[in-house]
Amino acid sequence: MTLEEVAKYLKLKPQTIYTWAQNNKIPAAKLGKEWRFRKSIIDKWFNNHINKDFAHFIIE
Repeated sequence: MTLEEVAKYLKLKPQTIYTWAQNNKIPAAKLGKEWRFRKSIIDKWFNNHINKDFAHFIIE
């Protein structure tokens, strides 16, 4: 996924995703000048960061 696709998927601004990628706060790979993301890894990352009170709703 591109940076823009991840931002849309997570309903965040692209600048937020860009900053997180630069600071290793979200799993990403930089290919040349472009950031790329794997959806399956983003889903796992999100599930690991969801509030523990809602963890019982996660179905894997």
